[in-house]
Amino acid sequence: MSRRSTPPASSSTARATMLANRAESSVERGVRSELHRRGLRFRKHLAPVPGLRCKPDILFTRHRLAVFVHGCFWHRCPVHGTSPKANGEWWRAKLDGNVERDRRNRAALEAAGWTVAEFWEHESPEAIADAVGNLIGRMSENPGG
Repeated sequence: MSRRSTPPASSSTARATMLANRAESSVERGVRSELHRRGLRFRKHLAPVPGLRCKPDILFTRHRLAVFVHGCFWHRCPVHGTSPKANGEWWRAKLDGNVERDRRNRAALEAAGWTVAEFWEHESPEAIADAVGNLIGRMSENPGG
């Protein structure tokens, strides 16, 4: 698959916004801090399936749980996702590709025996940590499935 070239920014403000984007959100860091505070230990950005170019944000290897904290813009949140008007066709293809890649990665992880939990950046770190903690608790009570 060829890499799409990025079109020029539509304005200096748009360029500054895109340059300020980070690969890791403050919500993701907040979730990790909250999980750690609760005594839950995990790995981060580790490829759980050989040959699959997918590194979940948080991995609980013993439980085979992969956690993703998706950005509302980049992964098309049904509540907060937006579509830029400038360079619209390029952005549509880019964001559609992200969503499709998320589907493929989830399917591949599940096929390899992993449980996948996906959250949105608009959710609070505490709420995400609650959900992950509950999920791990259920997995610990029923390790066989």
